[in-house]
Amino acid sequence: MKVFTETLQPNGATLTAYVQEPSDGLRNAQIRPAALVFPGGAYEFCADGEGEPVALAYLAEGYNAFVLRYTVGNDHPFDKAFQDAQAALAYVRGHAADLFIDQHKVVAVGFSAGGHLAAALGTLADDKPNALVLGYPVVMADHLQFLEPGIPGVDQAVSAATPPAFMFATADDATVPVEDTLTFAQALARQNVPFETHIYMSGAHGLSLAKSLTANGAPDKVEPDVAEWFDASIRFLHRVIGDFPVG
Repeated sequence: MKVFTETLQPNGATLTAYVQEPSDGLRNAQIRPAALVFPGGAYEFCADGEGEPVALAYLAEGYNAFVLRYTVGNDHPFDKAFQDAQAALAYVRGHAADLFIDQHKVVAVGFSAGGHLAAALGTLADDKPNALVLGYPVVMADHLQFLEPGIPGVDQAVSAATPPAFMFATADDATVPVEDTLTFAQALARQNVPFETHIYMSGAHGLSLAKSLTANGAPDKVEPDVAEWFDASIRFLHRVIGDFPVG
């Protein structure tokens, strides 16, 4: 495996890559899908617990994985983060041969504000990922204003060209209402876009993998029921972008 970090233009965002190189012992997985991970953090920071641990989980499932630390902060509006997301997708697809990935199997994975960024890439960008995985995303314009005035909602931008989406959230999330996930699912349904949604009864915001390794010591960030979302996302992705051939 090789790990490296690329600086992206125009804003100097960093993209860290975790790439499994071809092996004679992995002949059916020489070329892999890609998981492009956008951590949350209210567009103020990029949460570590929603970055590398998630990328490594997808790496273990056969995805070459990439974590984007996009532009954040009060003096860096959403449009710069959106530029970073587009640049990251362009880099991954443009270097597909060197990264041993299938450019037609790129999944954008995002959490909270990073979920909004991933969803924006799947709705507002000309070049879209092939699938979305969204964890407790904030998508509605009314719920985005506390982050930064003028950030566009993405539920109204869903079209038939939006890629298939997997979503999960908790019903009692006190930071991002579960309404955001349900609204995005309804928008997908109206456009006949394939999707799968898991709403768990309870869990704090920012669960990431919902395991102790991503909890930063907080007991309320460990939810075994919610942790099932990851395996469910893999099953969903196998259906919409395929699995490695066997037999």
